Amino acid sequence: MRLPRGGRLDRDAVLRFTLDGVRRSGFRGDTLASALVADGAIRVGDSLYRRRPRGILTADASEPNAFVEVAGLDAMLPATTVELVDGLEARTLSGRARLDPARPSQSGAFDKTYSHADVAVVGGGPAGIRAALEASADGARVVLVAADAQLGGSILASRDRADGSWLAEATAELARRPEVTVLTRTSAIGLYDHGYLVALERRTAHLDAPPPELSRERLWHVRARRVVLATGAQQRPLVFADNDRPGVMLAGAVRSYVNRYAAVPGARVVVATTDDSGYETALDLVAAGVTVPLLADARRQPPPALVALLTDLGVDVHAGALPTGTEGDPALTAVRLGGRTVACDVLAVSGGWNSDLALFAQAGGTLRWDDARAAFVPDVAPAGVTCVGGASGVVPPGVFVPYVAGDGDPATWTEHFLDLQRDASVADVHRAHGAGMRSVEHVKRYTTIGTGSEQGRTSGVNAAGVLAAALGLGSPAELGMTGFRPPAVPVSFAAFAGRDVGHLADPVRRTAIHDRHVAAGAVFEDVGQWKRPRFYPRSGEDMAAAVHRECTAARTGVAMMDVSTLGRIEVVGRDAPEFLNRMYTNAFAKLAVGAARYGVMCTADGMVLDDGVVIRLADDRYHLTTTTGNAATVLAWLEEWLQTEWPELDVALTSVTERLSTVAVVGPRSRDVVARLAPELDCGNEAFGFMTFHETVLADGVPARVARISFSGELAFEVSVASWYGTALWDAVADAGRDLSASSPADPHIGITPYGTETMHVLRAEKAYPIVGQDTDGTVTPIDLGMAWVVSKRKDFVGRRSLRRADTARPDRKQLVALLPTDPDALLPEGAQLVADDEPRRMVGHVTSSYRSAALGRTFALALVESGRARVGGTLLAPLAEPPIRATVEEPVLVDPEGARRDG
Repeated sequence: MRLPRGGRLDRDAVLRFTLDGVRRSGFRGDTLASALVADGAIRVGDSLYRRRPRGILTADASEPNAFVEVAGLDAMLPATTVELVDGLEARTLSGRARLDPARPSQSGAFDKTYSHADVAVVGGGPAGIRAALEASADGARVVLVAADAQLGGSILASRDRADGSWLAEATAELARRPEVTVLTRTSAIGLYDHGYLVALERRTAHLDAPPPELSRERLWHVRARRVVLATGAQQRPLVFADNDRPGVMLAGAVRSYVNRYAAVPGARVVVATTDDSGYETALDLVAAGVTVPLLADARRQPPPALVALLTDLGVDVHAGALPTGTEGDPALTAVRLGGRTVACDVLAVSGGWNSDLALFAQAGGTLRWDDARAAFVPDVAPAGVTCVGGASGVVPPGVFVPYVAGDGDPATWTEHFLDLQRDASVADVHRAHGAGMRSVEHVKRYTTIGTGSEQGRTSGVNAAGVLAAALGLGSPAELGMTGFRPPAVPVSFAAFAGRDVGHLADPVRRTAIHDRHVAAGAVFEDVGQWKRPRFYPRSGEDMAAAVHRECTAARTGVAMMDVSTLGRIEVVGRDAPEFLNRMYTNAFAKLAVGAARYGVMCTADGMVLDDGVVIRLADDRYHLTTTTGNAATVLAWLEEWLQTEWPELDVALTSVTERLSTVAVVGPRSRDVVARLAPELDCGNEAFGFMTFHETVLADGVPARVARISFSGELAFEVSVASWYGTALWDAVADAGRDLSASSPADPHIGITPYGTETMHVLRAEKAYPIVGQDTDGTVTPIDLGMAWVVSKRKDFVGRRSLRRADTARPDRKQLVALLPTDPDALLPEGAQLVADDEPRRMVGHVTSSYRSAALGRTFALALVESGRARVGGTLLAPLAEPPIRATVEEPVLVDPEGARRDG
């Protein structure tokens, strides 16, 4: 079925491939589908649900039938988009792929890249090429995205030599312009606000032996000032009885196979159309030597000039007629038109054209029905988005025929297929209508029409027309179309992941001091992607012994910790005080420059989101800290309120987490260490009060910010420097405390001790300082944590209204308390459920934190307990074994409740 000449093929490059074990061949420039058409193999398998024979319908990504698995490439692709390469091996699929767990890893085969442009043009047809030429004429940066391997679009399916000459000149001109990037084999999959375009580039399909370092697919993220959509138009099938038989093809696809690929799908082709484009197909078929016995036109008065052209060529033109059915087992052998049966092996159909507006609608554009074009066309365009060519509604004129009537009730037309991939018919739409569905969105979900890989491109408008007829409407105008969601064409999960797989799936973050921790033998844990030292075991120590030693050093001598992983955000702008006042439960507008304050953020329902310390650097500048694992969440939370609720505020947010290295110096001797570290700094209580900071210069000349902040309840300082001084700071702190002994005569330990997150947890829990996400779970308010003092009664803030509800003030809410097991060596497991002596069958709380305390000489825990404060002095049970673990309920702060140790 290959024509002896013509087509856009390299006939000197013969490519051999295998499909379902059968060896076949084609030429460079073929797709797998065109090679099958040229080999007379239109039949491609059975449908997914009803197992009906199916054949190739289209010549592009909207193909609903011809799916294949390509060895080493992908689990499921339309054969119409698979470029032929030598040695290709594939097998046909019946609408469903199979993931093979034994398939080797494709690590490195997928990549991502980011680009900026003045204009992004989507579509490589004549409209897109003209848009790119016009936009780049004055030197603008242009990115042209074209799904096909070649530029040209509809010109590639045309016999017009003048069009071919123009295409060659235009393509050469684009190549000469240095600011133009042409991405062929690239499908635009999403268009979002502010010109954000995402596209998938297939990079190796055309290479016989791609180098292994070249990624197979690349995901482009393009930010453009203006986007031009030249996405063209999609031809609609006709809906009639047995319209799914192999041999029924779109007329535009037939034309493409004949003119571009020199492949004729049949020897005797009947054309049925509702618009002028069917005549072009018939003319091209005749020119290729194919017999066209008849063209059926739904219009009663088709264009006389076109009728005359075909009549002169011996083609019988029937006005006001369309197919009512087909015959053949399984492939097409004849078509019925009313009472007449015409023998043929291909029926080329055109039910009109849909402007391809998936990206337009994704970006927020609205559509309207145009009766003259018999299609949905762009209505209100999103800012910065323009449609041209077929996407703007420039399509062949015709009439809308949602279906060709069959016998009896439409509810029985189970062979009038609307969605070939889902085996959904006119009867299915009527069944949905009978169930009460009146919306195209509801019908889509009831019938699954438009939920396949082609996303309704060949079925959506016809389905809307069927529903409109069932509702007694003249057209789909009042119904509209179903939503268009990204990705616009199927994309593998691997392409979205890119290189973020395996050990790169979750990025590992290390502080600038990481190598020092490794050298000290630290055992690490993962906290919000950061590698944090959990403890520093010495020879012969397990975790319990190491943590006991570290805790003792922090409480009696001096210890040091790398706290660089805390989230740090700078809030700058004239309205920064007001913004933070609204975001935190306590006040920050009147915080003095040079002072610090602990703050809590709540979600809109009044529950704790995060906590941290905020310091005021200047009248219009604050530096706030977040928990390590919540840094990105807090930044996104602040941005959301700033951009969507209060855009009028003059505020800018910047993450500075990676810019700083911070070492906490903790313990009774910490003042001595900092005094040696920063000799110009007066570290006395009067000169350097709690919750204040000073800018200074360290002994080695490094600029630093020193703050008196404590997460342990001990005298403590946090020293921050630029991250590139991180290791130098760590070494300097270690040197400054190397000879200091413990303040307690009972502790013979000498020298500063590095400690990790496990010790940090013990120290803070002894003081009942909560960890968000461990002592909270999204149902806990600051009041539940015993921190009513941090909730302002004078100002408004996010969550205030919720905190004033009666429910959040209930005395029986779960409240944070401490637990002391009756057996001082019994360690309550975190998460253990708690019951009361008098209600042994009802859970009244759970353990949130549990540790062994060097300061207390015993185990202890924190817990959220129903009416917890009222239970102080009582007993709770943890029914983990027989007998259960008993524990007394205590006030949360177990070490230094007066806070005397904070000042040394």
